[in-house]
Amino acid sequence: MTTPTTPSRSDLAGLLTDAAQAVAGILVAEYATPTTPSYLAPVLGPLAAGPRVVGELNERLEDLLDEPLPATPVGLFTLASYASALGWLTEALAELTAAVDAICTRAGIPVLEPGTRSLSGLADEEEGFDYCFSEAEFAAIRVAAESAGMEPDAYIDVLVGALRAAAAITDACMEISSGLIEDAQYVVDEATSDVRIGDGPGSLPTLVRSLLARMDSAE
Repeated sequence: MTTPTTPSRSDLAGLLTDAAQAVAGILVAEYATPTTPSYLAPVLGPLAAGPRVVGELNERLEDLLDEPLPATPVGLFTLASYASALGWLTEALAELTAAVDAICTRAGIPVLEPGTRSLSGLADEEEGFDYCFSEAEFAAIRVAAESAGMEPDAYIDVLVGALRAAAAITDACMEISSGLIEDAQYVVDEATSDVRIGDGPGSLPTLVRSLLARMDSAE
């Protein structure tokens, strides 16, 4: 019987790097946008690619748990970073899905009468999210709104929602990916010494520290 080999530091760093690349790939995923709900264009790529990436990362995590991952600081450090990335990405995609559901619900409202503004309620809900459109963009919006059977203002309402959701998933994926890269580099850089695993916040993987900071700011 062949004895399973224990992953090296290089293997563990490669695991985190591969995960980082997979997460970053969500942001460049393409998806053909139907003509009618064209306002969903900013989110369709991540919405289509995200669940696949989560599934792949989850399968790899299950494989990791079946392998003889070293019960050493570097092994536990890698596992903590990877699991944090997977949990964060899963949460971010759940928020994206909820946002898209809300956008679709908004888009189902009756066609507005000409001159009716639908952005009054949007300003409070999307506070802190800046958006503006050039004259050329407004012209394109009018064409897209007509194809969607919506008034331009209503179309802008749902488009801004999609842009905001796209910005949120972009921020999450970029932070997750960069955190994984930092942790992978740390695993490599500390190849001749013990990885720090202790009680202090500086001893934790980048993503774990980021998640703890987010929890503190939310309280």
